[in-house]
Amino acid sequence: MYDPQPVFRAISDPTRRAIIGILADGEMTIGEVANRFEMTRPGIAKHLGILREGNLVSVRENGRERVHKLEPMALKSVEDWLGHFSQFWDDKLGNLKAAIEKSEA
Repeated sequence: MYDPQPVFRAISDPTRRAIIGILADGEMTIGEVANRFEMTRPGIAKHLGILREGNLVSVRENGRERVHKLEPMALKSVEDWLGHFSQFWDDKLGNLKAAIEKSEA
């Protein structure tokens, strides 16, 4: 099974989640992303690096610029991990429903 830990690390920070939202609208350079935050370009570059480690962002060269693109399929590992627990909640809610129906009878 794929280890979702790098993705969880990447999405654990609110700034990185905001960057994911921004890149969902389209590809951007570090400068374009940095312009949306009150943070230095090196700070944004560190966040983008963590997003790359989680495979949430890819980079391509465009002349002297590095253009960042969201890779949303990396979030699938989080969805899969969370989906593993859906059966737990289905069982718990089913038991609660049965207990309520039994007490009403």
